[in-house]
Formats: sequence, C-alpha cells, structure tokens
Amino acid sequence: MPINNLKKFIPINISILTISDTRTEATDTSGQILAKKVREKGHALLHKEIVKDEKELIKKILLEWSSDKEVDVILTTGGTGLTGRDTTPEALDEIKDKDIPGFGELFRLISYKKIGTSTIQSRAMAVLCKGTYIFALPGSSGAVTDAWEDILKTQLDSRFSPCNFIDLIPRLLEK
Repeated sequence: MPINNLKKFIPINISILTISDTRTEATDTSGQILAKKVREKGHALLHKEIVKDEKELIKKILLEWSSDKEVDVILTTGGTGLTGRDTTPEALDEIKDKDIPGFGELFRLISYKKIGTSTIQSRAMAVLCKGTYIFALPGSSGAVTDAWEDILKTQLDSRFSPCNFIDLIPRLLEK
C-alpha cells in the first residue's frame, strides 16, 4: 500500500501508557520503543506514563487523556494477556464508544506469522473513546514493534492510501 507523497504529512499528538506491575522508567522497553518510533515518524509525544495493572487506574488515565482535545491517539502496552492481573481490555470495554475489531484481528494475523499459535493468548484491541483512538498492545518489545511497523506506522500517516485513521479524526464525533 502506497504513501502518497503528493499529500501533506499531518503530525498528530500521541500519548503512551505502559500498564505493568513491575516496569519502571528504566525497564519500560516497550514504552521506550513506542516513544522512539512516534518521534521518528514526526508525531508529537504528549504523555508517557507507567501505571499499575489496576482497572480503575487505567480507566482514570485513559478517560483523562481521551477528554483532552489535544490527544489524537493513545497507545497502551501491557495488560492484554490472560492472567488475573491483565485488565486492559476490561478497562477499555468500560470506557469505549466503539470497537475497532479489525485492529486486533490484523495484529493477531501478523503475530501468527512470527510466533505461531501463541498469538491466541493476545487480547490486543483498539477502540474509540471520546473521539480518541486507543490501541492496546501487548507488553513485549516484539509485539509493539510489530504493531507499529506493520499497522500503526501507515495507518497513522495522513499520506497513506487508500485510507488511514488520520483522515477520519475530524469526523469521529459526528452525530
């Protein structure tokens, strides 16, 4: 799929939330990878935080950021597995306005080609909340790299054809 260089690149504002009971700023490899890729692409990084895997804490931050009209996209990393402490999908289910099911489906297809049937344990997903895209990625550095390089890098590029998430931003809150 082509990048149409006749179109103007429109930088967007992205926030990153690492969800983990154990990661610190020094050990947040996945969050650091995403921050680097966001900046390299030419987008602005508005927030980067780490929060414990507690559903109410996750919801609080995501609702705060999605209420901020400056934030276009939120990337989360972590909390998408199957253990009792993994609560990111449940938090998103409680705050979402719409699901974006194709994201999780495509992510698992890409992941399957790299890690085989182990991808079935991922609950990566995407939603819209208050006109803000939220993409919930697994916590591994390989998973966030795959999601960025194989999906988000182009879908968050206003020049990507035939369509991209950026072109829809002005219309996300239409009634």
